[in-house]
Amino acid sequence: MDRSIIRAQMPALVAGHVPSNVRSFKYRVFDEQPPESTLGFIIDPHPFDGKVIATTDDAIVVKTGRAEFAVLDRRLVTTVPDEGVKVHVSPYARRRFDGLRADTPEERTEYREDGTTVTIQTQILGSAPAKLPILEPQCPELRDLIQQLEELPAPDRYRRIAHLLVDAGAKDFTWVDPAPDNIIKTPPAISFSVSTASFEGRVTVLYDRASDLYVIELHHGKELIERIDEVYFDSLGEVLAQRIDDGQWRQIQVNVITSRTSRQRRQAAV
Repeated sequence: MDRSIIRAQMPALVAGHVPSNVRSFKYRVFDEQPPESTLGFIIDPHPFDGKVIATTDDAIVVKTGRAEFAVLDRRLVTTVPDEGVKVHVSPYARRRFDGLRADTPEERTEYREDGTTVTIQTQILGSAPAKLPILEPQCPELRDLIQQLEELPAPDRYRRIAHLLVDAGAKDFTWVDPAPDNIIKTPPAISFSVSTASFEGRVTVLYDRASDLYVIELHHGKELIERIDEVYFDSLGEVLAQRIDDGQWRQIQVNVITSRTSRQRRQAAV
């Protein structure tokens, strides 16, 4: 969706849907570009309700407030609604392995001197962590791999690799945490199952001490489907995305709340 074209079309598209005493209107665009805050942080939008007031070959315009609108990339919506219907829209938001939004505040409990407890919530602006469900390792190389998966960006530059894994349905994590003298015999590794349109099976990322690089293996059952050797740490996201990312995470969920037809039928019944 070309944002410059949408910008030029918006005055005509919203004409008749802005109160006569309002001189300006606001709109948000939901497409393949990650949304940013006024401070320049990438943010995860929340679901919202609205009324469809216009559709074009490229966009769907939803009125969300008195003079506020949302523009949805038509290629990404799960349903193309009719004009005039009310919809519930859920744009993509990064998530954690427990299913919660990645921007959910972290909670910790502190104990006071009088024996009472207090729960504190903290959140870092622009932060959307997705911690792997793996216990703190003893092996430094495994610790580095965990950190890289959690913090390195995915190729889309919106998510981190860990978010990519969440979106691929990664679960059933296992890992190899060897002692230093067994690092060659039993390489540090992380393994998990994924299920996407691109690949369904087991993925293993292991550290090859001899080359100081990673190896990625894809298994379907007991069958080795593919083995990718000599993967540099800064290529982990690209290699994993090419194998297991089907792009479905980009979809904008659109659900019709009420339709013009149902409203007309209710009026006719009265």
